[in-house]
Amino acid sequence: MNKEKVIVTSALPYANGPIHLGHLSGAYLPADIYVRYKRLNGDDILYICGSDEHGVPITITADKEKITPKDVIDRFHNINRESFEKFGMSFDIYSRTSLPEHHETAKEFFLKYYNQGLLKEKKSLQFFDESKKMFLPDRYVEGTCPKCGNESARSDECENCGALYEQTELINPVSKISGNRPILKETTHWYFPLNEFQERLEKYVGDMNEKFGWKETVLQYCKSWFKEGLTDRAYTRDLDWGVKVPLDGAEGKVFYVWFEAVLGYISATKELSAKIGNPDLWKNYWQDSSTKYIAFIGKDNIVFHTIIFPAMLMAWNDASEEKYILPQNVPANEFLNFEGKKFSKSRNWGIDAIDFLKEFPADPLRYTLAANLPENRDTDFYWKEFQARNNNELADILGNFINRTFTFVHKHFDGIVPNQNTLSERDSEMLKLVESYPSRIAEYFERYKIKDGVAEIMNLARAGNKYFNDSEPWKTIKSNRDECATTLNISLQTIFTLTELLSPVI
Repeated sequence: MNKEKVIVTSALPYANGPIHLGHLSGAYLPADIYVRYKRLNGDDILYICGSDEHGVPITITADKEKITPKDVIDRFHNINRESFEKFGMSFDIYSRTSLPEHHETAKEFFLKYYNQGLLKEKKSLQFFDESKKMFLPDRYVEGTCPKCGNESARSDECENCGALYEQTELINPVSKISGNRPILKETTHWYFPLNEFQERLEKYVGDMNEKFGWKETVLQYCKSWFKEGLTDRAYTRDLDWGVKVPLDGAEGKVFYVWFEAVLGYISATKELSAKIGNPDLWKNYWQDSSTKYIAFIGKDNIVFHTIIFPAMLMAWNDASEEKYILPQNVPANEFLNFEGKKFSKSRNWGIDAIDFLKEFPADPLRYTLAANLPENRDTDFYWKEFQARNNNELADILGNFINRTFTFVHKHFDGIVPNQNTLSERDSEMLKLVESYPSRIAEYFERYKIKDGVAEIMNLARAGNKYFNDSEPWKTIKSNRDECATTLNISLQTIFTLTELLSPVI
């Protein structure tokens, strides 16, 4: 198999709260297993992630707690970094978008678009709270969704139906700061013309799917956006917290976080390159057409990684000789629920990763989540399943096979690997099975079917147990020591293979 150069990114977790098990199952564990597998394969791979640290929810939290936005992001960046470390995530770097390197990268992209005349400067009406003397970003306004009638929709997006719309379309808007009805006031912003890229984006998505097989969920999200028709999207907003717009007369304006945060993958790679003393190394990945870029996300982030980010990279490439690669695949997962209901911070329903890992080791959790990943539909985390996966599979199937083999070898062969002697039909079949497994599991992982691959690995442990039982070494140690030695030799080979196959998982 040819060795590949690969960039893997996981969606930048938002530094406004702790990550929970649903996050781990969506964008992080599948990516980590894939990355660990690729490293075993000898591929040249970088795994990039970091905290998304701008945007309105952080300012709302800061306002409520009467602290600064930096206090908020520092708290949750450190909590989430610790959670990932305890969970065993193997990032090459875990960065943050509040760093100067990221701000400079985001400004560089904006100015590239601005100087090529791509961005549209428009005056528009935005919600303004007269009592607080401030423009109200989307999450500071709540009202009725114009699409589905949800009465607690944000001013630009409905979490109930997923619709995106202009602020002026919201019905019965209310300021979440003062409780008053906001007025509409004129302001100036710059817009990115997504509609100008629709034809190219449709071709890009179609080509990538034809070559690399995108998930049906991802394709349907893209098709629904294309069917509705892409429109100009505001690139800037009236807010103090964020990457400042680098233009005269743009005081009090920052980049919209959905345009700026995805650039954190690039800025984090720049930071990593500088840290290892090779400042231009990032170009060997992001600006090398032979690099494979895989973006692991949850389904709520599909549009940003299949439409907005690719359009941004296309726009850069149109005006530069140094061209960025686009995602080859975006294997988005569905949602993991908890005991039949969605994770909800407001309803205090769910399990934060940091709390879970204070009580239990990471490996049983990694295995349980991996065996039940929401790859094609929503799944649930149940405490009973966690218990069963740990006791019935990790302990009774895998652990039992390893323990009985090792115990037998230490008791009867002084802990030394016995020789493989004449092979029976059963021995030959077991060896063929073991030899077939690495390529079989690789095929699953290469197609991002992590759950199926993990199930197959445990099936090998089951086969090992059956082989051990059928070979009856407790009898052959008395009647035919060479036959017993062969059984244990093949069992140890099976365990060695299981160790390699499971090392990306646990």
